[in-house]
Amino acid sequence: MAVGTKGLFPEDLDQMTDAELKERLADCKVELFNLRFSAATGQLEDHGRLKAVRRDIARIYTIARERELNIRTAPAEKN
Repeated sequence: MAVGTKGLFPEDLDQMTDAELKERLADCKVELFNLRFSAATGQLEDHGRLKAVRRDIARIYTIARERELNIRTAPAEKN
């Protein structure tokens, strides 16, 4: 079983525009900060979530970099 958040598989990320990717990345970074803070204070119950969010962030960075290198193409902007 793959580790990560439901809806953040490469096929799903391919459907997102660059702006949506940046927004999702920001959300994941905030969540990771909150999870790390909870872990430091001993209040974190789901330690697997840390690994999942880190992998989500890496997945988003990979898709963004592949678009920069023209390995993947971004969908047309939505109106």
